Amino acid sequence: MEEKKSEINGHAGHKNPLPAVSIKSEKNSFKDRFMVFFKRNLLVIFTVSGVLVGVGLGMMVRNMNLTRAQMTYFAFPGEMLLRMLKMIILPLVVCSLISGAASLDTRSLGKLGGIAVSYFLVTTLIASSIGVALAFIIKPGVGAGALNTNNLALEGVSSNKETADSFLDLARNLFPSNLVAAAFRSYVTDYKTILVGNATNGTLNYQKVPYGTDADGMNILGLVLFAMVFGVALRKLGAEGEELIRFFNAFNEATMVLVSWIMWYVPFGIMFLVGSKIVEMEDVVLLVTSLGKYIFASILGHIIHGGIVLPLIYFGFTRANPFSFLSGLITPFTTAFATCSSSATLPTMMKCVEENNGVDKRISRFILPIGATVNMDGAAIFQCVAAVFIAQLNNVELNAGQIFTILVTATASSVGAAGIPAGGIITIAIILEAIGLPTHDLSLMLAVDWIVDRTTTVVNVEGDALGAGILHHINEQEMKKQRQQEQHQEEQELEEVKVEVVANVKAEEETSPLVTCQNEGDSSSRETLDDKDGVESVL
Repeated sequence: MEEKKSEINGHAGHKNPLPAVSIKSEKNSFKDRFMVFFKRNLLVIFTVSGVLVGVGLGMMVRNMNLTRAQMTYFAFPGEMLLRMLKMIILPLVVCSLISGAASLDTRSLGKLGGIAVSYFLVTTLIASSIGVALAFIIKPGVGAGALNTNNLALEGVSSNKETADSFLDLARNLFPSNLVAAAFRSYVTDYKTILVGNATNGTLNYQKVPYGTDADGMNILGLVLFAMVFGVALRKLGAEGEELIRFFNAFNEATMVLVSWIMWYVPFGIMFLVGSKIVEMEDVVLLVTSLGKYIFASILGHIIHGGIVLPLIYFGFTRANPFSFLSGLITPFTTAFATCSSSATLPTMMKCVEENNGVDKRISRFILPIGATVNMDGAAIFQCVAAVFIAQLNNVELNAGQIFTILVTATASSVGAAGIPAGGIITIAIILEAIGLPTHDLSLMLAVDWIVDRTTTVVNVEGDALGAGILHHINEQEMKKQRQQEQHQEEQELEEVKVEVVANVKAEEETSPLVTCQNEGDSSSRETLDDKDGVESVL
């Protein structure tokens, strides 16, 4: 009977199978966890695999000795990826900045903008200092005096632009005369030589006169400024501007949907981008042996800044693990490595920062487009290394004033550096002009730019992402403080109300009609009692 009871109650029957069930559940849970992880990181796995397969494919095709035309056909899928990413930049930057600026009130917009600009300037200045320090420690140009453009079969790069005109062009591009033209053209100063003097006296003087021309390439700086100011103006309109703000918000969301579709083409496009670059390489061994110290100094600077300095700054502000934040951004980093363009990486960066790291959309869509235009930490490092390298190459001893000029010019000119492949080469020309060095050795930088530019772009976009994370943390702290203040005020108001209630009890008793009736009733009852006492005393 006891055995039957135990069987009925389930004690005897289920003693042995329990461990098997638990092992099975553990296996299932591990399998489920793996599947969830795989599905969540599917795009990252594909993208990293695309880079690795691209390297192998490039090595295989390199031995086939393709013609220039065949190389172009081989690079076609990668070119399509770049075209897609560049196509989405204009609507993404304009709409995200307008909706971002319109969603923030003017006070918080000014505060966040001020913190962002300070962060960008400080990190770029630190990056420039690292570049200069490493160039003086490693000395990449010492002993490379025999190196010139001819033995590497490189084309010369001519740049005779004045430093003052470079900064004036920056200011002019901030305020484009034609917004439609700014979508595909930017203002550039060129020079013409005119004859000044009297020919009869035999004194002929030629002067170089600057004049304005238009160069191909989006004026992203002007569009960014216009979009921000336009967003603030819509916010000021109040109810009248709500419909237009909703339109730009919807436009922005639709653009992000397009970005999510393009991201699935990224692994395939990256494979051919990397492969075609390996196929196009000329004599890698000669380049690396000749400019190996320059490449090493630049990449080491990027590792120090991106792996130590920026994570430390993030940790200092947020007290959170920066590497767990960065682990959600592998896809944008891989895209940056393959495309060498911080502007082309902007769509994927914006999506991953919001979805993987939970950064507020208002923050990310306001700060990331500005960062892609203004914040160029990686570029500042390699530009400073390049400037000191060329000085050492020409046996020029740099004094303290010239070093300071390099730091300031690299920090300031990186603001206007184009977020495109090889965009930083033009900026090096500005630095060299500022310290009075020849620009004919710039072609050496161009020869290895495709190597250095990859780590440069990764550091650039990392600085933008961590800046967005810091601003998100500061914004959350401010909101928490505001909520606490509001709760404190409510509690104070409640206490004041209680005190008023206690103090006014007597006044309420005197003024209330019910109380007065009750008082009248009490007085009448007292009178009747007195009458009774009087009657009794008479009796």
